[in-house]
Amino acid sequence: MENAYLVLSNGAVFEGKRIGAIGDSVGELVFTTGVCGYLETLTDPSYAGQIVIQTFPLIGNYGVIPEDFEGKSAVCGYVVRELCDAPSNFRNQGMLNDFLKAEGIVGICGVDTRELTRIIREEGVMNAAICSSLPADLKAVRSYSVSGAVEKVSRKEPAVFPALGSKRYSVTLIDYGLKQNIIRCLCERGCEVTAVPQNTSAEAILASKPDGVMLSNGPGDPADNLYCIEQIRRLIGKVPIFGICLGHQMTAIAMGGKTVKLKYGHRGANQPVKEVGGTRTYITSQNHGYAVLAGSIPNTVGYETFVNANDGSCEGLAYPGKRCFTVQFHPEACGGPHDTAFLFDRFIDMMGGAEYAER
Repeated sequence: MENAYLVLSNGAVFEGKRIGAIGDSVGELVFTTGVCGYLETLTDPSYAGQIVIQTFPLIGNYGVIPEDFEGKSAVCGYVVRELCDAPSNFRNQGMLNDFLKAEGIVGICGVDTRELTRIIREEGVMNAAICSSLPADLKAVRSYSVSGAVEKVSRKEPAVFPALGSKRYSVTLIDYGLKQNIIRCLCERGCEVTAVPQNTSAEAILASKPDGVMLSNGPGDPADNLYCIEQIRRLIGKVPIFGICLGHQMTAIAMGGKTVKLKYGHRGANQPVKEVGGTRTYITSQNHGYAVLAGSIPNTVGYETFVNANDGSCEGLAYPGKRCFTVQFHPEACGGPHDTAFLFDRFIDMMGGAEYAER
């Protein structure tokens, strides 16, 4: 393997070996702490515009399993300590390095991912470049920003996914960069799912008379998506709504709240989330760099339902009388725990006429 460099916007340089596609790449450098689930990470559209560090040292040991893909890969780059070249799994259908090449993902291995993670934890998320030679200056790296990501990863045409078994409800799923397992979780519960592009108007959605609306995850700064936020504002109160991740954040903005960029985000399958007013703590899968400022939403409009047990950030909101609730984490996570899958059942109950209720 040829030499490659990971150059951080703070001037730090890590030398390693090139993996994946040939070429240079610039992106926002983030880390994920998942011990498994690298395929879900690589195919999660929420990572659009980002170079991903896997903190677990050995990646690729169970190969490539297309059934586990969540969508089309949108990562800008991939950083691992060691890339396994001898995967072993009865479902394996290929080598991870071949997948990276086929998807055009530029990567680097043989670097100290623990040191990289420490840098980001101390200094915060920063830009970086994966390149074959050291750049003359860091202007291009430092000026990079993730923009227009939702439009890039959202589907362009609607698609219908039939319910498994008898149909109970019709759900419109707005695709801001959705993970396929959201569709599976709804279909398994008797929902016919119509996935629509991110720029679908509220009027068009309501005209199709869905029993409920699902707001998907997605990449980037939620405050950038002004059109999407306005459509959510027009939908709230008119149909049951369940939002995940970016959908959670944009709903909060639509209801008058604010969001803030976290120092290094929450990415991994081991994020503890406490139930507000309850005794339960759930282990959740997360992937986000922004959070809702819970205090920015008046108690008369919405209230917190979950908080992050590590840093106290907002992990869930419910809106009384609006038949709307949202969560920051991923209850559908395939590469992570299933502790909060009951939230899909709560959405089903809401479409059946129930108000949001604590468990």
